[in-house]
Amino acid sequence: MEPPRRTRTRAGRPTGPAAQAPVAEPAPSPADSYAAHRRRSAHPKFAEFASELSFELDAFQRTSCQALESGHGVLVCAPTGAGKTVVGEFAVHLALAEGRRCFYTTPIKALSNQKFADLCERYGEDAVGLLTGDTSINGDAQVVVMTTEVLRNMLYAGSRGIDQLGYVVMDEVHYLADRFRGAVWEEVILHLPQHVQLASLSATVSNAEEFGEWLVEVRGDTTVVVDEHRPVPLWQHMQVGSRMFDLFGGETSDRELKLNPHLLRHTQELARVHSPYGRGRGGPGGGRRKGPRPPRFFAPSRVEILDSLNSAGLLPAIVFIFSRAGCDAAVNQCMRAGLRLTSENDVDEIREVIEEHTSSLPEADLTVLGYWEWRDALERGVAAHHAGLLPAFKETVEELFVRGLVKAVFATETLALGINMPARTVVLERLVKFNGESHVDLTPGEYTQLTGRAGRRGIDVEGHAVVVWQPGMDPKQVAGLASTRTYPLRSSFRPGYNMAVNLVHRVGRDAARDLLEQSFAQFQADRSVVGMSRRVDRNADALEGYTESMTCHLGDFGEYFALRRRISEREKVLARQNRASKRAEAAKSLEKLRKGDVIQVPAGRRSGLAVVIDPGLEPMGEPRPLVVTEDRWSGRLSVADFTSPVEALGRMRLPKHVDTRSPKSRRDLASGLRETGISVKGGRGRNRSDSTDDAELASLRRALKAHPCHGCDEREKHARWAERHERLRSETEHLRRKVATTTHSLARAFDRIIALLSEREYVVVDDPEQPVTEHGRRLSRLYSESDLLAAECLRAGIWESLEPAELAAVVSALVYESRRETPVTPPVPSGRVAEVLGDTWQVWGELEEDERRHKLDRTREPDAGFAWPVYRWVRGESLERVLTAAESTGHELSAGDFVRWCRQVVDLLDQIRDVTGKSDPVGSAAAKAVTAIRRGVVAAGAM
Repeated sequence: MEPPRRTRTRAGRPTGPAAQAPVAEPAPSPADSYAAHRRRSAHPKFAEFASELSFELDAFQRTSCQALESGHGVLVCAPTGAGKTVVGEFAVHLALAEGRRCFYTTPIKALSNQKFADLCERYGEDAVGLLTGDTSINGDAQVVVMTTEVLRNMLYAGSRGIDQLGYVVMDEVHYLADRFRGAVWEEVILHLPQHVQLASLSATVSNAEEFGEWLVEVRGDTTVVVDEHRPVPLWQHMQVGSRMFDLFGGETSDRELKLNPHLLRHTQELARVHSPYGRGRGGPGGGRRKGPRPPRFFAPSRVEILDSLNSAGLLPAIVFIFSRAGCDAAVNQCMRAGLRLTSENDVDEIREVIEEHTSSLPEADLTVLGYWEWRDALERGVAAHHAGLLPAFKETVEELFVRGLVKAVFATETLALGINMPARTVVLERLVKFNGESHVDLTPGEYTQLTGRAGRRGIDVEGHAVVVWQPGMDPKQVAGLASTRTYPLRSSFRPGYNMAVNLVHRVGRDAARDLLEQSFAQFQADRSVVGMSRRVDRNADALEGYTESMTCHLGDFGEYFALRRRISEREKVLARQNRASKRAEAAKSLEKLRKGDVIQVPAGRRSGLAVVIDPGLEPMGEPRPLVVTEDRWSGRLSVADFTSPVEALGRMRLPKHVDTRSPKSRRDLASGLRETGISVKGGRGRNRSDSTDDAELASLRRALKAHPCHGCDEREKHARWAERHERLRSETEHLRRKVATTTHSLARAFDRIIALLSEREYVVVDDPEQPVTEHGRRLSRLYSESDLLAAECLRAGIWESLEPAELAAVVSALVYESRRETPVTPPVPSGRVAEVLGDTWQVWGELEEDERRHKLDRTREPDAGFAWPVYRWVRGESLERVLTAAESTGHELSAGDFVRWCRQVVDLLDQIRDVTGKSDPVGSAAAKAVTAIRRGVVAAGAM
C-alpha cells in the first residue's frame, strides 16, 4: 500500500511585536511566472476556483486543493481560523463542475446550519440542501450539508442518494475522539464506496501522520497536509491584579520561548504574601494556618478586565468560564456595574438581528425565557454562550459577535467546538474545569483549542490570549500549556448493538468482523500494546517500593488501610441517605405551611425571617411557598432552601390580596415582620445523622481502633504511601487487563454482542441467507444510545396503550441524562407512566444482567428526570409552568436545556414511529406526541 503523501509547513512563533509593517513582495521572476502557468495548466479547476476568491490562498490550501483535483483523498490539519474550509468548498466546486454530488458533513446541527447558509449564499438555494435529522431542505440537491449521523444512516439504509456521490467533506474530523459521537465518523469512513473522494478537515493534531496512514489503509491514496502556521500571530499574556504581563520574554539559545522573568518574579512575591487556600486554611490537608491570617488577594473583576481590554483596543473578547451559572452571573455583574460597550448605531442594528432570530418565539414565553434581560445585555455589547441557552438566543449571540456588535461573550468550552466565533482576545479565568465527574486541569490540547479563537483572519494583525493569575497558579504551568503542541487524536470507536445488526445485515458476520479490524481504534490499539507492557513493568517496580514505604512494625498496614477505605465508603453511603431523608422531611413540613406563617430560612442569600404569602402547594410536585423576607425580597422558595424541617415561628395578619410586585407592599411586610418580635433561632437546628447509630459503621470503627497499626506514630505517613500504592495498583491492574484484551479487541467485543443478540433472537448466527430477524431489522433503525433497550420495550409491548403525553414521558427516560447526581429519585407522573417506567426499568435490569454475563458495556440506566416536564408540555401546559414545576422538584431546567431534551425525545419518537408504523398504537401515539412537542419555543428556529 502506498504511504500517505505528506506535506508539512511550519512557522516559528513570534517573539517580537506582530504588528510590523508588511514587507513589499518582489515582482515574480520569469521562472516563477512559468511555474505558475504550469500549475494552472495541471489544475484548471483549481485555477478557476482560486480566481473567484477575493484573497490569496496559503500554501497548505493550494496543496490540498490540487491533491483533490488530482484524484487523491486529503487530510488537512491546520490551526483554528487558518482557513481549512476552503478545501471543503473546493470539493463542492469540483462536484458541481463534474456533475457529481458532494455531501458536506459536520458533527453538530449548529455547524451544519451555518455551513448551509454559507453555501446557499455562494451557489444559490437550488443547488444546496440540508439534512440534520429534524430538518430536511432540498435533500436531493447536488450539494447537501448534513450531520455525520445522517450520512451514517443513509449508508446503512443503502440510500440511492449515494449512487452519484463523488466527494464527502468531513469537517472537524477530530470529533472522532468524542466518546459519545466519535464512532460515527469511523463508521462512515469504513462504509463509503471506494470511488468517493474524502476531504477530511481537522484541527492540528500531533499524530496526523498516524491517522493518515490509517486512511491510506482503508481509503487508498491520501495526501496528508499539516500546517502549523497561525495566519494571525497569537500573543500570550497573564493578568496579575491590575497589570498585564507578556507570558514569554524572548527565546533561549535553541529557539525555545523563555518565561518572562518580570512576570515570574512578581507572581512569586505575591504568592509569598497571599494564601491560595482562602481564609484561615493551611492547605489541602485542611489544617489551620498558625499565626496571623494572610491578606486576601483580589483578582480583577470581570468588569475591570473588560474595561482594561477595551481601553487597550483588545475587544471583542471571549471570556471562558467553565460553568453555565458562572457565565450568566458574569453578564449580571456587567449589567449591575452599568458596563456599556456599544454605540447608539450599534443598538439599532442589534435590535434588528434580535428580531430576526426571535420573532417566532411566543410572546407569552418571553418573560420566563429572560428575554428582556438578555436583550438589554446584548444592547450593551455583553452576552453569555453555553449549552443551557435557547437555540434562538445562541444563534443571535453568534451572529452579533461575528458582526462585531457584541464585544464580550462569557462562554463555556462548548463554544470552542466548531462554531465560527473568532475574537481578538481570549481570556481564561481558570485552568481547571469540571469534566462531569471531577475537577481536572486543562490539557495542552484544550488550552490550544480555546485560545485558538483569538485573532480574526483579515481583521486582526495579532490575537491575544490572557490567563487571569490567582494565588496558587504557577506561570510555568501556563507557559507549558501555551508552548506544548501535543494534541493526539484517539479513536473512540466501539461496536454497539445497532452497528452490529446493520453490519451483519449488510455484509454478513465474518465480513463485519474484518471491517471492525480495519477501524482506526484497532489500528491504534495494536500499536499501543508495547508501550502498555513497559508501563506495567515499571509500575510493578514502583509498587514494591510503595509496599516497603508503607510497612508498619506494628502490623499489616494494608489490612488497616482497607478498614479506613471501608469506613469512608460507608460514611458516603450514609451521607447520601441522610440528605435524601432530610429533603423528604423538609418537603413534608412545607406542605403544612399556611398564609401568614412566619418561618426561618436557614441559609443562603435569603437567610433570616420570612412571611408566607402563598403556600404554593403543587398537586403534582413539591410545594414552593411564595414569601417576603425581612430584607424585602420576594420570591418562591423550594425544598433545596431548607436543610431540615420547617416550623412556623409565629403568624402575621395579612391583607386578603398581597401584591408582592409592589416595593411599598414588600417594605410594609418586612417592617411588619420586624415588629412581630420573633427572632431568628440560633444553631443549625436538628441535624440527625444516620452515621451515629449505624451498626456496620460502628463495627468498622471499633475494628480500626483495635488494629495494632492504629497506634503507630507514623500512621499518616504510612497511609499516604498506602493511598499511592492503591492508586498505582488499580492503574496497573487496569493496564494488565487492557494488554490482555487489546489485540483483536473490537472483533472480540463484536462476537460478545452477537452472542447476546443471538440469544435474544435479533440475529441468526447459522443462517447466511437471513442473518437478521424481524426484531433485528427494527433494531437496525433505532439509533439511540439505548437502542437495544428501546427495541426490547417495543418487542415486549410494554409501551402499548400509552397516551401521547405518557409515551413521551416514558421515552424521555432513554435519552435524558441528569447533569449531576441527584440525592433523590425524581418524581414521575402517577398511574400508567409510573407503572410503565417501572416495567421499563425491569427490562433494563434484565438486559444489564445479560450484558454483565457477556462482559459487555452496560446500557445506561434510564433517567426519569425529564418525564414530568415533557409530560406537562405534551399536555399543553405553558413553558412557565413546566419550568417552574421542574425547579420545585429540585431538578432546575433552563429553557435551552428544555428545548434540547425535547428535540432528543422527538428524535427517538420519530424513530419509534418509523419502525412501528403510524397505524400501530405505539407509532400513532409517537406521531401525536411529536406534533404536540413541536410547539412554542421547541418549534421556534428548529432549522
